[in-house]
Amino acid sequence: MTKLADRTTRISSSPTMQVTATVDRLRREGVEVIDFGAGEPDFPTPAAVKTAAHTALDQDFTRYTPPSGIVELKRAICDRYRADYGVEYRESEVIVTAGGKQALCNTALSLFGPGDEIITHAPYWPTLTEQIKLADASPVLVPTYADDGFAIRAGAILDRVTTRTRGIIINSPCNPTGALISESDLSAIADVAVAQGIWIVVDLCYERLIYDDVPHNLPRVLAAKCRDLTVLCGSASKAYAMTGWRCGWAIGPAPVIAACGAIQSHTTSNVMSISQKAAVAALTGSQAPVTAMLDEYRKRRDQLCTWLAADARLRCQKPAGAFYLFIDVGDLLSVDGLRTSLDLADALLKEARVAVTPGEAFDAPGFIRISYATSLDILREGTNRLLEFVKAHQGEPAAAS
Repeated sequence: MTKLADRTTRISSSPTMQVTATVDRLRREGVEVIDFGAGEPDFPTPAAVKTAAHTALDQDFTRYTPPSGIVELKRAICDRYRADYGVEYRESEVIVTAGGKQALCNTALSLFGPGDEIITHAPYWPTLTEQIKLADASPVLVPTYADDGFAIRAGAILDRVTTRTRGIIINSPCNPTGALISESDLSAIADVAVAQGIWIVVDLCYERLIYDDVPHNLPRVLAAKCRDLTVLCGSASKAYAMTGWRCGWAIGPAPVIAACGAIQSHTTSNVMSISQKAAVAALTGSQAPVTAMLDEYRKRRDQLCTWLAADARLRCQKPAGAFYLFIDVGDLLSVDGLRTSLDLADALLKEARVAVTPGEAFDAPGFIRISYATSLDILREGTNRLLEFVKAHQGEPAAAS
């Protein structure tokens, strides 16, 4: 029997990526599937970004770069955060990573260890808790609630702080719920972090996808309160439709970034040179493509909510950010039918050829996540199939009172 390292028993593969793999397999087998599981933009990478990549290729910019990224990109990241948030960082406080996922992983491995407790909020993106475990630390989960819009509340998080608390991870806008943390709640958390020496790590990968003009300058709140205890993790993937380019970053105190760089120098080394040049163009060029994508996502979100309102058994609220609907399907589950949201997702894929991500992936049984990062036509067809599936299993929806 093969003996694997103990750390492999503490983590599991990404359930969200498993949905993507299943859809890919079915399509290769010739099965037509509507994919509501994909967590990536359906828009093309902006033309100016692709042009920058072509230029880099034409100039043979194809060799190793410094492991932590080219200076030009680090400057662009600092400039972007100065323009967007009014915060000042130096190049020594930035590392370029293979997407936001590596930024978060480098940070976890640099800051956390055995015996540490790391608080985060649920429902959660599963990679966050798996990375905590990979760092030999223990995740502490603080629930958020549908009837409160899944809002991330300071009181609930601070109630879980103990002498073993080493870090707090905030994901806002949140995947899968689209919920935000308010500046006041984050400020209250920061006050305790300063008093007790607790790290705050913020996953800002969806930071450019917030629909309403609400206060959400998390970097400035933390820079003012606890800059030396803060790590910001971001990515070009969602805002610039660059998921496959694998380019993200971490921003934080120079010693933490240096530790992240040491880890990265022995794992992946530098992000692909062409991607780095492309990301410079994305960050320094026109931000109009970001606005255009956000406007289209808003239209899709609103239309999808309208369509789903045809059946009150599919309960959801409009998300404040990201591009997911997190739908309560508890009314569709029963002991003598579809018992779990995982069962429902499996049956929906088998019977209606619609792929969704079950809530179990986010420690939220009884929910499903629908990505609306696809066209309105596909959303309409997939929604029709979902509504017909519900009728087939539950009968016609009750008439509105």
